[in-house]
Amino acid sequence: MKESALRGVLTALVTPFRPDLSVDEEAFRRLVTRQLEAGIHGLVPCGTTGETPVLSDAEWERVIALTVELAAGRVPVVAGTGTNGTAQSIERTRRARALGADAALVVTPYYNKPNPDGLLGHYRAVAREGGLPVVVYNVPGRTGLNAPPELVLRIAEIEGIAAVKEASGNLGQAMSIVARRRPGFAVLSGEDELNVPMMLMGGDGAISVLSNVDPLGTVRMADAARAGDVATACREHYRTLELTRALFAETNPVPCKAALSLLGLCEWTVRLPLAHAGDATVARLRGALERAGVKA
Repeated sequence: MKESALRGVLTALVTPFRPDLSVDEEAFRRLVTRQLEAGIHGLVPCGTTGETPVLSDAEWERVIALTVELAAGRVPVVAGTGTNGTAQSIERTRRARALGADAALVVTPYYNKPNPDGLLGHYRAVAREGGLPVVVYNVPGRTGLNAPPELVLRIAEIEGIAAVKEASGNLGQAMSIVARRRPGFAVLSGEDELNVPMMLMGGDGAISVLSNVDPLGTVRMADAARAGDVATACREHYRTLELTRALFAETNPVPCKAALSLLGLCEWTVRLPLAHAGDATVARLRGALERAGVKA
């Protein structure tokens, strides 16, 4: 896979469950097909939005295999393979490669909060031994660890490190990476509310939750932003801003699944320790979907 493939909007896919908590493959096929028909630029199964911590190894493999099958080479598949153990992350990355994934999304290790040399060593080992291009996933709200720009830029020099999903929520941090990155290294927004600002400031795209719900609009937004069409990009941004904020009214992917359920695309079922969206969130989502003009 060429580094240039990691551009535009890549959807951080939900993993739909039936009411009995089994993986709903029919709904997953429906969701991915909708993404492809909307012209999405990439698919990211088994990340945060996919509830990876509560998937069994067999389910994790099946979701990645299904995504690869449905993508059929039309867009890159970036599989979530990161854990808080380096050996386990390498093994998952190797398995994702065997399943046909094009790249690996590798989160900064959570809970053990590595020091800078440890984080460098972690990504060096996964990139060297995992067999797939690596997207660094910096999401301090989930991991308790922020990788500052200076460290991300050092990691970016490692062979096999292709991109960063920057989800710190700090636009200044993202700009520092964009300004000093090596040629070919992609900077992807991991915060939907910052997608347009990041792309207009030189970012390459986004790994998006919003695009689960509104793939057509999110693609329009990204295409416009990357082409320098500020008016169109801003129009799409503000059309969906209320919806974007509603999608994070509770822990992701709880509101996203509720929104997809309101659209008739899958059940809103999540697995413990997550719970169904509250009534206030559902009402907020219903209004936001209507005002944004989003339909199935």
